This record gives sequence, structure tokens and C-alpha cells, in this order.
Amino acid sequence: MRAINLMVPLVEYLNPGNTIKEAANLLRTARRDEERIGVKALPVLDENKELLGILSIGDILKSVYPPYMYLMELGEFAWDGMVEVLAKKAADKKVKELMTTEVITVREDSTLMECVDHMLKNNVKRVPVLNNENSVTGMLYEKDIFYEITRAMFNMEKP
Repeated sequence: MRAINLMVPLVEYLNPGNTIKEAANLLRTARRDEERIGVKALPVLDENKELLGILSIGDILKSVYPPYMYLMELGEFAWDGMVEVLAKKAADKKVKELMTTEVITVREDSTLMECVDHMLKNNVKRVPVLNNENSVTGMLYEKDIFYEITRAMFNMEKP
């Protein structure tokens, strides 16, 4: 089996000029197959559909977590409603300010073992899938590989 067989075809993506508020809305409502159930990350593409980065839920969480919090006791500087205040401040930031630019990718013809290798060695749970022209054609998610592994374990047919 290859990445192309398990990837979710790319339907929605972000551009670097999107606001974090727009990005968060798309992450919450992105289409997966026939349903709008949301996704945990989306690729960021330029006007030529070239991959610039990826924005994840974790990147948005980091936008409301001030760097000084790593150095201090939380109770000294936090207050009830702090996340909400910081979320409103982050809403108008641009995707290009928060996206991860060093993106681990796989090719459509990558074997599942190659995909697992990239995911485990780089501690990522989702990777953009590239075609021969280096365009993003889909996203491959850890969960989908896991389900394929369990299908093999239990000798189950693919639905």
C-alpha cells in the first residue's frame, strides 16, 4: 500500500494571508470525506499552490501561550479568562506568523513503512502528500495508518 491509497485528498487549505481566526474556523469545519468534521492541521499554500508550511491546532494553542509562561510559575501570572483575552489578540495575526515552515512530507508513491518512518522520526501525526510536480495532493494522518495496521492485524477487509 502507498500513501496515495490512504491519504485524504486535498480539498481545503490555508494561504499565508489568512487570519488565525479564519484558519481556526476552517480547521473546525474542514471537510473530511463527505462530512465537515474538522481537521487538526492544514497545509499553507501560496497562490501557485506551492507548499509554504502547515498550521496545526498546536500552533494556534501556542499563540495564546505567552513565552514567559515557560519561565514562571503559572499561578503568578495567569488569571481567569486569560486564554480568552489572548485568543482575541491572536485572532488577527496572519497564518504566516504562526505556521510551521519546516514541513515533513511524503510522496504519493511512498510506502506505508516510509510514511511511518517519517512520522515517528520527526514526531508528526500528519504529513502533506506530494505528487511528482511537488504539488500537495492530500494529507496522510496517523489515524488512517493506524486503522490500516489494525485491519491487517485482524485480517479485516478494507471498507
